[in-house]
Amino acid sequence: MREQQPVAKKKKKVKHFYDYSLLFCIIFLTAFGLVMIYSASSYTAQLNPLYKGNGAYFMQRQAGIAAAGFVMMLVISKIDYHLFAKFAASAYILSYILMIAVSIVGREVNGKKRWLGVGPVSFQPTEFVKIALIVMLAAIITVLGNKINELKSALSIVFLTLPIAALVGMNNLSSGIIVCGIAFVMLFVACKIKWPFFGIGFLGLGVLAGAGPIGRALVQIKLLQPYQYRRIEAWLNPESDPTDKGFQVLQGLYAIGSGGLVGQGLGGSIQKLGFLPESQNDMIFAIICEELGLFGAVSIILIFLFMIYRFMIIANNAPDLFGALLVVGVMGHIAIQVILNIAVVTNTIPNTGITLPFISYGGTSVLFLLMEMGIVLSVSNRIRLEK
Repeated sequence: MREQQPVAKKKKKVKHFYDYSLLFCIIFLTAFGLVMIYSASSYTAQLNPLYKGNGAYFMQRQAGIAAAGFVMMLVISKIDYHLFAKFAASAYILSYILMIAVSIVGREVNGKKRWLGVGPVSFQPTEFVKIALIVMLAAIITVLGNKINELKSALSIVFLTLPIAALVGMNNLSSGIIVCGIAFVMLFVACKIKWPFFGIGFLGLGVLAGAGPIGRALVQIKLLQPYQYRRIEAWLNPESDPTDKGFQVLQGLYAIGSGGLVGQGLGGSIQKLGFLPESQNDMIFAIICEELGLFGAVSIILIFLFMIYRFMIIANNAPDLFGALLVVGVMGHIAIQVILNIAVVTNTIPNTGITLPFISYGGTSVLFLLMEMGIVLSVSNRIRLEK
């Protein structure tokens, strides 16, 4: 009789995680943003002859770019995130080239050069800088390993960040602050020694408390532009010039105050009818407060908190340090931008022109944010559910 051959056991297929909770969160915030952009901009768009009476102009433009961004996000989410490390240095160098180019040949809008473009197509290089820096710092910190706890190694990260942050901050102070904030968060997570970071945090609060005299001193030595100092003045005492410097701040506060608990109803904002400048951009959170009230504002904040919670879950379970740091960098970017935008709208800090992620109008912003989400989902997709 023939001996029976042992049946070969089939190898169990390794199952990988994919964070659908984060994906649904992204879809909801982007869709909600489109609704609020239409609500905030339809009146002014109808009156502007450039848009030929199309009240949905801003929403349609944002929707088209967001659709392209979603395709890019899904493609990136299926790519092995380790591939990004190979292009880290090239992307970092390209970010310098783009920022120098925008300073020389950039399109000037409202006295600021922030856009590069050809014909009708334009984008803000600062958004590319944020992604390039996140990938570059994640790659370097991973290579340094435990050496990141040494002062020399930590300072190398600082020296990599400050020059590009200064280039960004020359024409866009808010983005320069975010670039520094991203590096701060990534270093904080990577380093075992935490007290210097808390020291820097308390120093930042001290600078905020003494913003008035510090701002005047910086203007004198030409480190701060006069228009930037006027924002500090408007923050400290908006009622002193309610028709000029303090106008936007006061109108935003009126919008928040008139919203009450449940708001005036979707589309019922009064401040968007030509009273609140940039209502679909930087100040869209004020329109949310006016139309949806405290309930709507808190709900949006809770959704952002849930998103940050999902980032933490993915970072904690990432297959390696590089993946974890990529997610931490994106988490730092989103968290800082949300905090600063809401702080500006509520006049907690001076107006720095920061958009609310996924919700404010801005094609470049939503496109690159969705690309960042693709990177985070790529890391989540490499988490093994079974060994």
